[in-house]
Amino acid sequence: MIETLSVLKNKKWLVYVLMLCFLAGITSSTSLSQHAFAANVNVANGIQFKDTNNNVVHAHGGGMIKVGNYYYWIGENRDGTNLVSLYRSTDLKTWEFRAHVLTKSMGGELATANIERPKLLYNSTTGKYVMWMHKENGSDYSEGRVAVATASNIEGPYTYHGSFRPLGYESRDMTVYNDNGTAYLFSSTKGSAANSDMNIFRLNADFTNAETLVQTIWKGQYREAPAVFKRGSTYFLITSGATGWNPNQAKYATASNIEGTWSNPANFGDSTTYGSQSAYVIPVEGSSTTSYLYLGDRWAGAWGEPVNNSRYVWLPLSFPTNTTLEMNWYPSLNIDTITGIITENSTGGEFTPGQKYQIVNVGSGKVLDVADQSTANAANVAIWSYWGGNNQKWTVEAVGNYYKITNVNSGMVLDVADQSIENHGNIIQYTYNGGNNQQWSIVYTGNDSYQIVSRHSGRALDATGTENGSNVIQYSYWGGNNQKWKFIPVN
Repeated sequence: MIETLSVLKNKKWLVYVLMLCFLAGITSSTSLSQHAFAANVNVANGIQFKDTNNNVVHAHGGGMIKVGNYYYWIGENRDGTNLVSLYRSTDLKTWEFRAHVLTKSMGGELATANIERPKLLYNSTTGKYVMWMHKENGSDYSEGRVAVATASNIEGPYTYHGSFRPLGYESRDMTVYNDNGTAYLFSSTKGSAANSDMNIFRLNADFTNAETLVQTIWKGQYREAPAVFKRGSTYFLITSGATGWNPNQAKYATASNIEGTWSNPANFGDSTTYGSQSAYVIPVEGSSTTSYLYLGDRWAGAWGEPVNNSRYVWLPLSFPTNTTLEMNWYPSLNIDTITGIITENSTGGEFTPGQKYQIVNVGSGKVLDVADQSTANAANVAIWSYWGGNNQKWTVEAVGNYYKITNVNSGMVLDVADQSIENHGNIIQYTYNGGNNQQWSIVYTGNDSYQIVSRHSGRALDATGTENGSNVIQYSYWGGNNQKWKFIPVN
């Protein structure tokens, strides 16, 4: 009996030791898991993102929601089979594909549908994830409807509940926002014409339908691509103009009450919102601060390619006052989701500082060349067959929201002569003095090509011919191959 009790006692100690090991394992696992979630990553701008399987991320016109340690990104997929795809990340750089949450194979009206701007809400009362989206018939934009789907798990499966016009109003570009348990739909609607007005609806308790039209704002101003967020006690509403696929000037408005009076829209960013259109603003809340990250689409339709060739522009918003915001261009961002700190980075992106490039004209195959290998101010710039001279090599460096393009041989920069704003203004090299005629926007045009646009004049770099020595000028951009350029890295 005593021996049996002794054995039992030893077993109890063994169980106790095993429990301690198990708990230690949990603690260790938790520590490792938390460490694994730590992130300080560099995210490049103006490119396509890749997932962990090295496939292009298709979350165009999308929205983002944080669940636990994960940021879930949902967006359009125009591959012809799928409609809405879902990805997740802990650091906003490493994206893991999770599911095609809506597909044409689901049948019904989805079989021929075109779905745009999907966004997710979480309803804590019903325990459901509610997806809102803009739905069209797949052939034109005559429907002007929203659609709703729900799921108990963010990764699906989703039940599609059909499409409708909210309270009978036409609805196109849209977003939704959960304001502490009360949800709202913001949608571009038809007043005098399509997308001319903006409607704000309060949703019902389960977030699946529009309950009340709160107000119609900005009648006749043609604002679309809405993105809503709250900072402190101020609500911000970002929108774009209505110019089809082509980017335009973004504006923002503010309100102290989401159902109250919204201010008139004010400009931010540059005249093309750095070649993007607003999709969403995600708060990145960390241990040190909360940053607000603008998510934008650089639509491939602007250069005549399919939507799935579109690129992404992500930029941090800054706030000079509680009711104003600003946004500047950075080639890449450093993002730390643990601390919430986002900082600009002049490296990465499409162009690497210090890297030498030949700048190749698409129309001729010849490169930007400083005549006679000159190192003098005002030396002419033309095109010439590439032979490897330093007068044919250039570096590209971000200067605020623009770039300066520097000749390797002379150390001088690409310059519009006499600060001309006219077509046929001549292109030369000149010592950098910070003038707007020496700064350039470099905008992707598809097929690894770019337009190079003068900040000063808004006109594009243009080769006047295809032969060696053909002059380079500035001219209004019309999309010719003589106005498109490729940046090829060289030693």
